[in-house]
Amino acid sequence: MKGLKKKRRIQVIFLAIFALIISTALIGYGMKDGINFFRSPTQVVEEPPAPTETFRIGGLVEEGSLVRGQGETVSFNVTDGGESVKVTYTGVLPDLFAENQGMIGTGKLVNGVFEASEILAKHDETYMPREVVDALKEQGVYQEPGGS
Repeated sequence: MKGLKKKRRIQVIFLAIFALIISTALIGYGMKDGINFFRSPTQVVEEPPAPTETFRIGGLVEEGSLVRGQGETVSFNVTDGGESVKVTYTGVLPDLFAENQGMIGTGKLVNGVFEASEILAKHDETYMPREVVDALKEQGVYQEPGGS
């Protein structure tokens, strides 16, 4: 009887370890497309990633580099103050997108040009959605940014 309990306990432990290994592998496989590493333009120039690797690049849109092509195609340079990387994007840019403003793009580096599939414009820490401002004003607790 004692031998059967010991054998059953060992089987349960091995089954639990096997289930943990399988679940960890499935989670890793499911997340492989959702993980995008962030790189600065200097990192991209110094160590260019493989053309198949999707990653994020961020920095400031270089002054005078914004060129609008045919349709929704746009090209510009993104810089971190040290290096610049040419970026192309086809789509509608965010309203806050402008030269000398921060941006983050998701895409791939192909032949030295970052081909973005998504562009996000960064804003400062004082930004608050209009709906939130309106709700705070209705409650009488809204304070203008920079006010005390």
